[in-house]
Amino acid sequence: MANDSSTGGFIPPAASPAPSVDAALDALFQQLVVGVTGLPGTMVRPRWQPVVPKQPDPATDWCAIGVTKFDPDDYPAEVHDGTGDGSSTQSDHESIEVVASFYGPDAMANAKQLRSGLYVAQNRDTLVAAGLNLQEAKRFVQVPELVNQQWIRRWDLTIVFRRQSIYTYPILNIVSPGPLDIESAV
Repeated sequence: MANDSSTGGFIPPAASPAPSVDAALDALFQQLVVGVTGLPGTMVRPRWQPVVPKQPDPATDWCAIGVTKFDPDDYPAEVHDGTGDGSSTQSDHESIEVVASFYGPDAMANAKQLRSGLYVAQNRDTLVAAGLNLQEAKRFVQVPELVNQQWIRRWDLTIVFRRQSIYTYPILNIVSPGPLDIESAV
């Protein structure tokens, strides 16, 4: 059984839904790019994979997408709820930086289509349901790659999202302060 504030030791968060990270977050961003750009799902890939797939032909439009930075605000807020045995909720905000690298003859057009589509509210509905809000999508960088003595077109679009992360900890109510030893307090 997990510790709570009455047991001493480390206290992990109570079983509550944690915000999406890792593969779940990658899948969410992959769905976004597929839906907004119209690229086939197999042509929108996680940026880092355990087994690196063969790179598509230079004449093929495709995208590699991945989270490159988590930047949480410092000093999360903590609020105690005295209902029942009590618990404390910790809330903080974080920025999530995502880079979408577009390859192929229409690399820039696909990058611009994604950026434009991010500002359509309906396209963000799935992200909002996952607690993500668009902060900015404004930096395009051309980063051509030399592969087998051939230049491959590549445009990177940096997108920043914000979200709130909430964790509940079993910090119990103080029932009584316990006995007070006045002589040792002096």
